[in-house]
Amino acid sequence: MVLAINSQFRIVLIVAAVAVSLAWSGAVRGQEAAPLPDYVIEQYGSPPPIPDGPLSETVKEAVETAFVDSLTQSAWGSDQTLALIRVSESKDPRLVWIISDLMRFTAGSQLSAFLTDAASTLLGKEIPQQNNWGVITDHLIAWDIPAPPDYLRVKRAIFTTVVPGWDKIFVEGDIDWRHVSWGGVLIDNRAFDKTDEACNCIPAADNPEVSSADEATWLKDDDIVFGIEVNGESRAYPRRIMEVREMVNDTLGGRDLGIPYCTLCGAAQAYFTDQLPDGIERPVLRTSGLLIRSNKVMYDVNTYSVFDTFLGKAVTGPLADKKLQLEQASVVTTDWGTWKKEHPETTVLVEALALGRDFDFRNGRDANGPIFPVGDVDPRLPVHEDIIGVVTASGKPVAFQRSKALVALKKGDEIAFENVRLKLDAGGIRAVDADGSDLGSHQAFWFAWSQFHPGTELWSG
Repeated sequence: MVLAINSQFRIVLIVAAVAVSLAWSGAVRGQEAAPLPDYVIEQYGSPPPIPDGPLSETVKEAVETAFVDSLTQSAWGSDQTLALIRVSESKDPRLVWIISDLMRFTAGSQLSAFLTDAASTLLGKEIPQQNNWGVITDHLIAWDIPAPPDYLRVKRAIFTTVVPGWDKIFVEGDIDWRHVSWGGVLIDNRAFDKTDEACNCIPAADNPEVSSADEATWLKDDDIVFGIEVNGESRAYPRRIMEVREMVNDTLGGRDLGIPYCTLCGAAQAYFTDQLPDGIERPVLRTSGLLIRSNKVMYDVNTYSVFDTFLGKAVTGPLADKKLQLEQASVVTTDWGTWKKEHPETTVLVEALALGRDFDFRNGRDANGPIFPVGDVDPRLPVHEDIIGVVTASGKPVAFQRSKALVALKKGDEIAFENVRLKLDAGGIRAVDADGSDLGSHQAFWFAWSQFHPGTELWSG
């Protein structure tokens, strides 16, 4: 949506911002926060003081007028401008989370500049107009600015006004709603096995058609595929198809699977969606259209339970109430030529599932780093370094730098960490136990693995 704004009101806000900035020093009694790592301070500077406690009635009214009424009325007028000035004068950086949420749906350059000025005032830092939403959100995440009181209600009002289909998504749960943003696409809410129906979304594929390796003449040997083997049955999921679909609900080796692919994280994963506790039906995984720190937010279309895509854990809804944790199968990232040579009986998804498209996000759109805000990233590896990630029997997450691990394994070296052993598989890498049992590993970008597994052990080679 586009909200228009009169430029004279931006001048009023800038004057107010100067006054607030002059009164900033020592004026706010802040919450005691854990010290930030040195690398965060080096990149983002020191955070502003953060007040605690409830919002005043005046600020509550201003929040409602500026951030909720503007969307429900599809207009931005003098009331909203004056309300945003009151928000800026609050000296409460927590409110920048709501500013960031509104900015994600603001197409007008004047209003975007206006909101940026308000955020700059509250954060005590000049925010550039270029990529202003991304810069603001990166600072909020890196500084770990708390959410304001009643945040989910206001955020829900903003998001569901734009996309009503999210009304069942934005609910209380074990999820940090601060970090959830719009990925630029709409929700896929089609029922199971209705994935041939057109949708204005990223269309998942249910029970996809497959062919033999010999029939897949459309694939080149150097095309990237995600290989999965279950109970001796193997299947290749070409990246070209997964970049279009991003979610597949399939059956392989007699087991049901949900297979999300996050193009932004370079991560294809496979979760078993059968053999679940009594009373839980097979979840049918779909793309919500939302992101959390540049990782897709998936959900079950039957219960609208949201899952942590990286962890396979239900975090909202009925499945979270039942504490559902999905078991993971390994996904081997490799090339088609090597996969079919070592798995000659493999099946592969048919070309028609690519819908006539041939994207290469990894070497195109995403080549220069994350395109959505991720905040601070563990500096031990570059953000887009490929790792093989797995969780040990003791619950310890561990990441293996893929390039180094490949060299070591090809030399015949053993790579082990606790119960984890790495082995070569069709040109890729999988993690197994000491007895050869699969441990559910997958490849991902370092930034994604490290932010969803904070404190992860990094194999040094």
